[in-house]
Amino acid sequence: MCALGISFRFLHAADLHLDSPFRGLSKAPEAVREQLEASTFEAVRRLTEAAIEERVDFIVIAGDLYDSADRSLRAQLALVREWERLREAGVAVYAIHGNHDHLGGDRAQLDLPSNVHIFGAGQVDCQPAFSRTGELAAHIYGMSYGQRAEMRNMAAHYRPLAGAPYHIALLHGHAGGDAGHDPYAPCTVQELAASGFHYWALGHIHKRGVLHEYPHIVYPGNIQGRNPKETGPKGCFLVEVSEEGRTELQFVPLDSVRWTERSVSIEGHTTEQELLRELRQAAAAVREEQHGRAVMLRLKLIGRGSLYRTTAQQATLAALLEELQAEEEPMPGAPWLYCYALTAETGAVIDWDTLAGEDSFAGELLRLSERLLSSEGDWRAFASAALEDARLHPKLGRIGREKWERPPAEWLQEARELALGMIVQGGSSRREG
Repeated sequence: MCALGISFRFLHAADLHLDSPFRGLSKAPEAVREQLEASTFEAVRRLTEAAIEERVDFIVIAGDLYDSADRSLRAQLALVREWERLREAGVAVYAIHGNHDHLGGDRAQLDLPSNVHIFGAGQVDCQPAFSRTGELAAHIYGMSYGQRAEMRNMAAHYRPLAGAPYHIALLHGHAGGDAGHDPYAPCTVQELAASGFHYWALGHIHKRGVLHEYPHIVYPGNIQGRNPKETGPKGCFLVEVSEEGRTELQFVPLDSVRWTERSVSIEGHTTEQELLRELRQAAAAVREEQHGRAVMLRLKLIGRGSLYRTTAQQATLAALLEELQAEEEPMPGAPWLYCYALTAETGAVIDWDTLAGEDSFAGELLRLSERLLSSEGDWRAFASAALEDARLHPKLGRIGREKWERPPAEWLQEARELALGMIVQGGSSRREG
């Protein structure tokens, strides 16, 4: 950290995925579907409002402005409209395109407002960014994707240029090895930290995180959750840079619909009515926590108890889910909570210590599973022998190959739970309604 002689503030956003489709919700109420379809547009509008309210000097957007390279005209017009609002407020915008909205796709011929700079593909460009008082605040660097699958190390081409007190690099890429995303523009945190930039404004990973400080290497995550995997608050970072060179980040939520999940234990419950009451209470608590925001909720039954046989039945889960969904009808313009799924990972009540010492088939099965859990090689050999006939089957073998990469311990734990539950008390469950 070093003295800069100027203070400024900016918003760092990424992965707007404007006009993202929401699939698999054909049975959801119309108000839910409509708000989900509008949610990415609402998040962009809130991004504009945050920039105006916080009186930032500029915004940086690190890729995937649109959900598709062949972006819709509706999405393009909506983004230009928000950028025109920012121009009127004196806020500049610096953005790159990522793998979803690479420059090789079709797009309308629209004139961008004068406050907007989109970095091109092929080489790193540098643009000056000014404070509201007209002083040079930073150099901003960026390079867009020219095609979807950008597998080269783009970060290696970034070099800070002299003449600015602060240097910000925009990069849509895979830093730090997150296994849940495609490894586009791969690089390491160590490489970025040693590059000479003050702030790496990253995009592509939809999970918010600060990978390094001084220099700051930051993923803001996407601005609106788009599916059950993208749970929790979504938004951008407000970045404040002081005259002394301090860089401070504050998360700003922008999502209008929040995906979340909550677990409810069956332990201690003896009737379906008690369980339904507990599920309703869990849903009410989630609603209260979101402070008027629309909520997509997945409830999961966990634990061990006398109701495990009930939760083993798909019909029971479906009936409970239907009751939860009937609590209220989501209405347009009003905050709602929609429980879109009820799953179960419950088990029988088993005395594991006693069973481990039993001279019984169940006891021997438990001891065998413990031995296999201690050795991945033994487990794989055991499973390979047991599944040999299935492997030779043309269809079953293909299914097995697709699922074989699942962690062996996870397979074994689930198989042991299912088998011993069935033997000891009639079953264990891992189901979805």
